Amino acid sequence: MDHPSTEMFFASEAYSQEFLIDLYKKLLKPRLVEEKMLILLRQGKISKWFAGIGQEAISVGLTAALQEDEYILPMHRNLGVFITRNIPLHRLFSQWQGKMNGFTKGRDRSFHFGTQEYKIIGMISHLGPQLGVADGIALANKLRNEKSLTAVFTGEGGTSEGDFHEALNIASVWALPVLFCIENNGYGLSTPKNEQYHCEHLADRAKGYGMESHIIDGNNLLEVYSKISDIASDIRENPRPVLIEFKTFRMRGHEEASGTAYVPDSLLAHWGEKDPVLRYEQHLLERGILNNEWAAHIKWEIKQEIEEHLSIAANDNPPVFTESTELNEVFQKSHNQTLEISSEKQEIRFIDAVSNALKIGMRQHPNLVLMGQDIAGYGGVFKITSGFLEEFGKHRVRNTPICESGIIEVAAGLSIVGMKAVVEMQFADFVSSGFNPIVNYIAKQYYRWGQNADVVIRMPCGAGVGAGPFHSQSNEAWFTKVPGLKVVYPSNASDAKGLLLAAINDPNPVLYFEHKALYRTQKEAVAMGEYEVEIGKAAIVRPGTRLTIISYGAALQEVLKIIEKENIEDPEVIDLRSLQPLDKESIFTSVKKTGRVIIVTEDSLFGSMASEIAAQISENCFEFLDAPVMRLGSLETPIPFSPALESGYLPYQKIQQKLKELIEY
Repeated sequence: MDHPSTEMFFASEAYSQEFLIDLYKKLLKPRLVEEKMLILLRQGKISKWFAGIGQEAISVGLTAALQEDEYILPMHRNLGVFITRNIPLHRLFSQWQGKMNGFTKGRDRSFHFGTQEYKIIGMISHLGPQLGVADGIALANKLRNEKSLTAVFTGEGGTSEGDFHEALNIASVWALPVLFCIENNGYGLSTPKNEQYHCEHLADRAKGYGMESHIIDGNNLLEVYSKISDIASDIRENPRPVLIEFKTFRMRGHEEASGTAYVPDSLLAHWGEKDPVLRYEQHLLERGILNNEWAAHIKWEIKQEIEEHLSIAANDNPPVFTESTELNEVFQKSHNQTLEISSEKQEIRFIDAVSNALKIGMRQHPNLVLMGQDIAGYGGVFKITSGFLEEFGKHRVRNTPICESGIIEVAAGLSIVGMKAVVEMQFADFVSSGFNPIVNYIAKQYYRWGQNADVVIRMPCGAGVGAGPFHSQSNEAWFTKVPGLKVVYPSNASDAKGLLLAAINDPNPVLYFEHKALYRTQKEAVAMGEYEVEIGKAAIVRPGTRLTIISYGAALQEVLKIIEKENIEDPEVIDLRSLQPLDKESIFTSVKKTGRVIIVTEDSLFGSMASEIAAQISENCFEFLDAPVMRLGSLETPIPFSPALESGYLPYQKIQQKLKELIEY
């Protein structure tokens, strides 16, 4: 093998020969695995490959420096992390070929998986969310007083994403023990670094967050290992985030199909001379720690291991599609508790029921953390968490920076290490800033690799309070489309409490919509004990036979007012309560009985829950209908601020006329 001369300095004298050879094997194995994968790619036996050739020293050196129970969140090119953690190669091969013995049962590819056994949490294609997830894992370490850190990788391109900045800011403000690792390999796909950022070193960005940073030669195995070892030891004793910029280079395409035609030959040649495997091997040869015969034998052994494990993977079964299996593994199974601990009831407002449920949840689950803007000393903008700081402490009732995406990611990280989180969106409208981690991370996680996301997101929503276009939306339909999310929307104080307790106890991600106009206007007798309202079960608020009215949230209360005021004869009123999963059985049973149905929502109609329910009824109950399925929703405009305009926007003045049309059809 050709070994270029080196100016790279390896401080190897501090380590035993046995240790140096062990590191050599760890460094060599991912290179040889990759070379084999490139052959299989050309043979069509794997579908895609993101090569880390030339960057192995970073993954291997860092993983070797960390403790085995410390979490690592790697990227595309961190095969060395998986190999240094001693994952059997045949499981990796099965994963890359979409087979059952992989980590995702064929449901995801590449390194898009996690494994609790090896304390590795894989990335998703959107790159950024894992940075905030690392914050959540580190927060759990800190709350438990564990002397442990979390390491998370990103590329220089990923540092342009908002998630990067949110994660660093959160980690700095909360002094979280996170090692943020930037693999600066020169290109984001084909875009060179000078078009990605405009500073000399990405490590300099740490200054803006009051954070320590280091620049490390990512092609020098011993420099990576020794510096990370020292930094990690110090972080364990003095918890804080540290930003590391590893200088390295990507020697192959972003993925193999893209090639490297956009890279100047001189640049490839320059970095080729800094090959981390060849340089380290040459150093060991020069010191007499290794000889050519021994090196050849080590390579032969690794290649034999690769072939042996490829044979095992070849005999692994491909997944077989079974519809029931796929559907049953979107959510982790949950168990509803429907019995009240106490029968004592007290008349309270909707807002007090929400607060009461949160208190019960916090007392019941010592591992539950509340997070949101201004929720601690201030008690939240609606004062729902007033007094919580005094009872539960600032560690569990956490004010957050204004960064919805980052905090949802923190919640996901807490769940990964067995904790619970309730995140308050100050207003449901603001969830758009955290949309990605909800729909692409926590929603898909259990289906992808069996890790639940024990996260509740509270969504103060709705119009009727003169709050205008950015504080009044009914955006529940954004999320009912996404498999893996549960969506609930109570209309009264009793259900508000029972559904929130059910959401907290549910191991799956739940979006809990609470209409602001109901906070201080809706009041009723509510059980003071602990109880749940079953998620996925509608309520027949008023039985009848003449027509079916389906609604939820504040719209349901408006429907009831009109029925009483206009003395509508014998209507059956269904309160959905749960939008996903939807109680289709109750809907179909009612419609088949009455033959007439209208769905009333505060949302605008196009793409709404009303539209979906109407389609379901038409498809399943057509022969029982005596009139068209009717829908009533708000105007197809943004929500206006002026009371007169808002009143015209909302559908409630039209309920009476629409009911008349349905009855007289």
